[in-house]
Amino acid sequence: MYEAFYGFNERPFSKTPDPRFLFLAKAHREALARLLYAVEERDLALLTGEIGSGKTTLSRALLDELDETYKVILIINPRLSPLEFLRTLARRLGVEEPAHFKTDLLEQIGAELYQLYELGRCPVLVIDEAQLIPYKETFDEIRLLTNFQLDDRNLLSVVLVGQPELRRRLAHRAYEALRQRIGMQYHLRPLSREELSDYLDHRLLVAGGKPGLFLPEAVDLLHDYCLGVPRKANHAASLALLEGFGREAHKIDMGIMESVMEELNLCA
Repeated sequence: MYEAFYGFNERPFSKTPDPRFLFLAKAHREALARLLYAVEERDLALLTGEIGSGKTTLSRALLDELDETYKVILIINPRLSPLEFLRTLARRLGVEEPAHFKTDLLEQIGAELYQLYELGRCPVLVIDEAQLIPYKETFDEIRLLTNFQLDDRNLLSVVLVGQPELRRRLAHRAYEALRQRIGMQYHLRPLSREELSDYLDHRLLVAGGKPGLFLPEAVDLLHDYCLGVPRKANHAASLALLEGFGREAHKIDMGIMESVMEELNLCA
């Protein structure tokens, strides 16, 4: 629809977590650097942020930074019992027939981890939406994975990614043992007004367009609406492009953004 009108090769505000569109604001740049360090140190890391803040995109960018010396294991639906979690991990590590009993499973996992170490590869377990993990006992199994180690290093790195409720949950005294194992934690902050403007221009450029399509007063309205949350900004910006295309407007101005805000307020 509007792609040709605005000179895009693709839609600039897609909902998919494509690392090509990752805009490294100060907070995102620092988070990525810390995550890379944690993975290199084979540590347990915790990344949290509000819904739509860019956590998933950032985690995919982390995986793209890792070379063939790392074996990535990504779990995107962690609603798993302790046994289901261990069997899923064993299968992703390469165990063809995961055992049905915990003791045997742990032996299989340990053997695979040591074999990967011998091959010079480090497994990286990334658990997205970790706030959805239903049982404390599953968190206990995650903690116990850090016991797979040699004298000088762990045999795998674990990255927990989740919403702020994950941080609040882990603050409970019942999770003290797990908290003590966390070597790096970071909470993503929203984009500032200036960062949002740069964020929009970045995505426009990646999509093949030109910066400056959104006029300053339109960016002001957009920031007032989304409060710096990228996912909300993407949704409103997409609607603005549709509205602008309908008006044959070559710039997204305040009038267009006001129409979008009215539409969004009606849907709220």
